[in-house]
Amino acid sequence: MLILNFTGFVIGVFALVLQFVILMPVSMAAGHSLGGSIVYYFSFFTILTNILVVLTHLAALIGRPAFFRRARARGGVAVAIAAVGLVYYLLLSDLWRPQGLFLLCDLLLHYVTPALFLTWWLLAGADGSLRWRDILYWLAYPVLYLLYLLARAPIAGEVPYVFLDVGVLGIGKVLLIIGGIALLFVLLSAVTVMADRVVGVRRKAARAMR
Repeated sequence: MLILNFTGFVIGVFALVLQFVILMPVSMAAGHSLGGSIVYYFSFFTILTNILVVLTHLAALIGRPAFFRRARARGGVAVAIAAVGLVYYLLLSDLWRPQGLFLLCDLLLHYVTPALFLTWWLLAGADGSLRWRDILYWLAYPVLYLLYLLARAPIAGEVPYVFLDVGVLGIGKVLLIIGGIALLFVLLSAVTVMADRVVGVRRKAARAMR
């Protein structure tokens, strides 16, 4: 598990740094200031969630940050990064065709890091201690993110994701998409709790047979 965990950490850091390096000049060429470009970078749910993935891998490797050693935190990150991959595949993958380093970043941030993290979580991160009430804590993250986007949109005049652009899609369609994503989060959260319990039962059974 150490190799899987370390690999997830290294690839996660690499992808985040590379995305930052290649996005900054493009964003500034589009008219953003350096500060605005940095804010724009950190306004993507994908970026924020991949940062949480890296911190969770780091906590598993060295014990810090201690918060991400908690089962509830690990489970919440698992839900969020699974949503990153699924939402990208369902809503964004057909809308544009990145090339070169942007394509590499897309693959790493939306597919590779989720796959590595979820595999690690199932094999080593889950422990059978999650509870149904944990879902309420996990849902706070996307809700707070949505509130941030709603507050930022009138100021910045943009949203990071086209499927949340009211000016392009209309309020009705955007609300429908938000509802669908919310349902996806709830379903992923329920699956995560159930998967954690299955892992916990199997580990107890394995210990009893020793």
